[in-house]
Amino acid sequence: MRIVFMGTPAFAVPSLDRLVEHEYKPVAVVTGPDRPRGRGQKLTPTAVKRAAQRHGIERILQPESVKESAFAEAVAALQPDLIVVVAFKILPPAVYEQARLGAFNLHGSLLPAYRGAAPINRAVMDGVSETGVTTFFLQPKVDTGSIILQKKMPVGPDETAGEVHDRMKHLGAEAVVETVQLIERGAVDPQPQDDAKATPAPKIHREDCEIAWDRSAEEVHNFIRGLSPYPGAWTEHEGTLLKVYQSQIADNGDGAPGEVLDVGGRLLVGCGQGAVELTVVQQEGKQRMAAADFVNGFAIEEGERLG
Repeated sequence: MRIVFMGTPAFAVPSLDRLVEHEYKPVAVVTGPDRPRGRGQKLTPTAVKRAAQRHGIERILQPESVKESAFAEAVAALQPDLIVVVAFKILPPAVYEQARLGAFNLHGSLLPAYRGAAPINRAVMDGVSETGVTTFFLQPKVDTGSIILQKKMPVGPDETAGEVHDRMKHLGAEAVVETVQLIERGAVDPQPQDDAKATPAPKIHREDCEIAWDRSAEEVHNFIRGLSPYPGAWTEHEGTLLKVYQSQIADNGDGAPGEVLDVGGRLLVGCGQGAVELTVVQQEGKQRMAAADFVNGFAIEEGERLG
């Protein structure tokens, strides 16, 4: 079967690896262009390109735009039976309709829940105890195609979005291989999504990451871990940005929203209901550090307000 694999970040690499392991080596890989990265701004290939090279896949396409007719023509020239998409750009029908058996996408939620660009972050921010992955056939409206299969996974009460991401990419790889096997056997029974049950997971912008201290301690804790490690929840202290990467719900503590309640070897902050202990923070221009070290080295006092 002639498979074209499309993906860019590290999340997609286990899926490519597992396809190769199961003798579904793609005839070509499509990924993002090389970009300047790191301190030296050295031109660096994507994680998927590096994986493709490691597997000896010679045909690697790196379009600046997937909407140009030249890209659709390049995909058509590959004569794909199947297009597999994992963490890539939104494809126009002119591209994905080139595949004889169709094109499917791996999405990081149990669709129709959390349709959109940030399903893992949004699910953790909402405090869900379970999420998962979905494979579905592509159609013009994003994340709405018929479901091929789903796999569930638990989410721990203190787990960060980054930790969920790192587990999910391996669960997703299993789903990708199983989906290819189903399609190859002609055993797919696609199930339409129930649009009435759909929930959004829009892209997260900087202004979406400010901590609202008037929310409950549980909501604030979920918000922090749902944005960790990227893009990072933030608040302000004395006009300086303070990012928060880890927290825990405090057993005690009562004060005004954003009020610093305790700096005695820990950083306890009041919420609309209850309090949270911030455990890993980063002041603007400084290194990430344990909150216990932060309160020892920076001028912050009980009674001050964050935000």
